[in-house]
Amino acid sequence: METQLDPMKDDLPLMANTSYMLVKHYVLDLDVDFKGKVIEGSIVLFFEPGSQYRKTSSTGKECCQSQFDETCEMRASEPCHIPTINVNTCSSKMEYNCFAVSGKEEEATSEENSNHSNNEQASGISSSKDRCDIENHGNKDFLLVLDCCDLCVIKVEEVDVAAVSGIEKFTRPAKLTGVSQELENLRNQIVHELVTLPADRWKEQLYYFTHCSKAPGCGELLFSTGTWSLEIRKSGIQTPADFPHAIRIWYKTKPEGRSVTWTTDQSGRPCVYTMGSPINNRALFPCQEPPIALSTWQASVQTAADFVVLMSGENSAEPVELREGILRWYYYVSMPMPASTFTIAVGCWQEVKQQSFKQTAAVETNTEFSLPSSQTDFRWHEEICGHVEYPCRFQNPAARLQAVIPYRVFAPWCLMESCEEYLLQLIPQCLSAAYATLGTHPFSRLDVLIVPSNFSSLGMASPHIIFLSQSVLPGGSHLCGTRLCHEIAHAWFGLAIGARDWTEEWISEGFATFLEDIFWARAQQQLSHDEIKGQQELKALLRWRRLRDEVQNSEEELQVLRPKKESTGELSESGASVVKYGLKAEKIFMQVHYLKGYFLLRSLARTIGEVSYLASLRKFIVKFHGQLVLSQDFLSMLLEDVPKQK
Repeated sequence: METQLDPMKDDLPLMANTSYMLVKHYVLDLDVDFKGKVIEGSIVLFFEPGSQYRKTSSTGKECCQSQFDETCEMRASEPCHIPTINVNTCSSKMEYNCFAVSGKEEEATSEENSNHSNNEQASGISSSKDRCDIENHGNKDFLLVLDCCDLCVIKVEEVDVAAVSGIEKFTRPAKLTGVSQELENLRNQIVHELVTLPADRWKEQLYYFTHCSKAPGCGELLFSTGTWSLEIRKSGIQTPADFPHAIRIWYKTKPEGRSVTWTTDQSGRPCVYTMGSPINNRALFPCQEPPIALSTWQASVQTAADFVVLMSGENSAEPVELREGILRWYYYVSMPMPASTFTIAVGCWQEVKQQSFKQTAAVETNTEFSLPSSQTDFRWHEEICGHVEYPCRFQNPAARLQAVIPYRVFAPWCLMESCEEYLLQLIPQCLSAAYATLGTHPFSRLDVLIVPSNFSSLGMASPHIIFLSQSVLPGGSHLCGTRLCHEIAHAWFGLAIGARDWTEEWISEGFATFLEDIFWARAQQQLSHDEIKGQQELKALLRWRRLRDEVQNSEEELQVLRPKKESTGELSESGASVVKYGLKAEKIFMQVHYLKGYFLLRSLARTIGEVSYLASLRKFIVKFHGQLVLSQDFLSMLLEDVPKQK
């Protein structure tokens, strides 16, 4: 049976039907408008059929799928198989957040290949002609569901990837000899070949993703928006395999959208950034939110020349002048990750640079080849990685010896001195301590940004970038260092290894809280063993008191590490699910998952012995990096290493 989602409750619905269509790559082309407080432009999504469709296709059986569409309701008496929409049951009085078609977008659509008028398609309303065509050629169209809210979707169109120069290399001649070969199948074949290129051709892949994203449109698609979703269909297309595998969505955010916050920095300059919203990025771009939807992305962002654009991309972007006063920033990632990890911050940030180069160089030289405490851990690197193929640092000999990855610090002008005094000195020490504990850094670089004062937590980690609160700066080296260590730990636990079910957030936060103590102890080389142990015991006592107070003063159901119990990690047949209590307001301020997770791991370390325990952690990282896990994955491996504790 399908999970019935009720968006009005405290649970966060993940609507995307990832079991039928899976995004493999996003290409964003965005313009940041500070005057209107909107981000607008287009996003191109490249798809592959999902696992459920491939499974049902091979067995010849279809699976039941219920839709959560506010504008179209299925008849209960009619069986619904692959996620389809019965057009006969759709009301013609559909309402949408907003829609429009600009001249620019009309030009981008090939009128010769478009079956419908802009007026019909931009609003997502099908004409009577469409309905008649569907009745004549079959009742049900496949419905693509994306996670989306607080967005103004303007137009959705199919992308003619076959029009790209040089794309012929991604076609298989043997399959194209038949005169009846449809152009649609050719386009989907091209996308399939492109998204499945081997990892050593990732630069070529990125090149063609870029050019395909700029290809002309070849027909607009019907769409409708609900509270939590964007639903798209193509008239007459009934299966995911036949649905366009490359689509372009023209849209803009809303000033009140909950994925980003528009504010001013500590120097009074305007800025906008993703602040770790409970709804993640669905109010920034239409996407597939379920963690299982691992994808790569690339983004071009235009903004006024006064602003710096920082993102969670693996490259350190250098701006290109488009025209006077306007710069374009380009970022990309080659490691597939959930859409929730996409991060952007646009503001008048200043880069904080070390005044004494010699001091920084000395720190890096001392730590550059500091190996993990057990060099025998490197034998696990010889194993084949268990993740989907991508250019993996764990297979790169140079990366495996890099104790301090390249880093930069950005801040508002008024905080630069504080950052130089404390933060800049601590980063190489903390990075080196993390490497000495866990081994290979999963990501190739690190930006650290001091975010505006409205940031609601002390820090937030994303791939290649960490947001830190200004509150850590007055605390001196200790507060700044421990928080930095916590966020650096998320590179391994939370990012390189993610939770398959977001309700198991302890896998991220519990590990980061436990490891921050280990990292910080190694970063403070001037302290004795007894001083470090005393420091850790004091922190454990303070955490215990905080946990006790929270347990006594919060709802019991919010204190459970695995609130979905035996159903943790389970999805509906479509791939849709809910994050239990994901929208509950008080949960944002709770630390029970941090603290319970910390004490669980601390207890295991004491039982097994810290040396053996950390060796098991490193083994776990090597086996599961680039993958999603559940609690039992970690516990099972740990007990394999120490069977006498089972």
